Amino acid sequence: MITLRRAKERQHQRHRKQEAWLTFNPQEGADDTGANGFGALGILKEGRLPPRAGTQEPREDAEIITYVREGTLSYEDSMSQSGLIRAGEFQRMTAGRAVRYNETNASPTEWAHVFQIWLRPSVAGLEPGHEQKRFSLADRHGILRVVASPDGREDSLRIHQDAFLYSAILDRGGHIVHPLSEGRGAWLHIVHGEVTLGEVVLGTGDGVGVTAERVVSMTAREETEILLVDLAFEATEQLANEVNSTMSPRVWKPPRETESNHE
Repeated sequence: MITLRRAKERQHQRHRKQEAWLTFNPQEGADDTGANGFGALGILKEGRLPPRAGTQEPREDAEIITYVREGTLSYEDSMSQSGLIRAGEFQRMTAGRAVRYNETNASPTEWAHVFQIWLRPSVAGLEPGHEQKRFSLADRHGILRVVASPDGREDSLRIHQDAFLYSAILDRGGHIVHPLSEGRGAWLHIVHGEVTLGEVVLGTGDGVGVTAERVVSMTAREETEILLVDLAFEATEQLANEVNSTMSPRVWKPPRETESNHE
């Protein structure tokens, strides 16, 4: 079974010069195909932040994986932890309701291009924390490189959910086959480029969910970057319904002292 969500069907948010596109958003109407997410995958968000613009993390239980494709983000939280997330790096943050977390485009001149994947955790009330790793272009070239997993395999980020996040960069004609075990599904997101999935052509920003299939098989029609989430699919529907009413995407909002620079 294939569930297709085109780039133009994503919810578009704009605040001054900041922009975000949400493949899934629980704040959409209950009848909208993007409201319920895909299994434990609650939010998939692409954002572009102008220089010095910032975001503020909502206080709720979530496993948030941030991928900086271009630029550099600085972050700090209420536990006195801070640092930088540079291009090519992935960060897993276990968010809790008692922790405040902020991210800001660290550059005074360059834009940042950021992707965020929100997973509903397998249990509530996890200890807040984060982990960060770099996966170079060479690490992800021509293969599905696991960047997050429940057991930290292959030096990936460790997440509190039965889900695996993969990243791949394909040359034109590059072919990927990803097997799916029984009771699992996959969401494929095209970060950039174009692929064929069976008879379906997917371009930049498009996403597709695959369930009740044995494999996800795709071929790049040009140089392409993808993200793929493989997750247990049958046991997540009840948890999704419980969490959707409270999970909300972060708001892309520039810090007060810089708002006047981005009119």
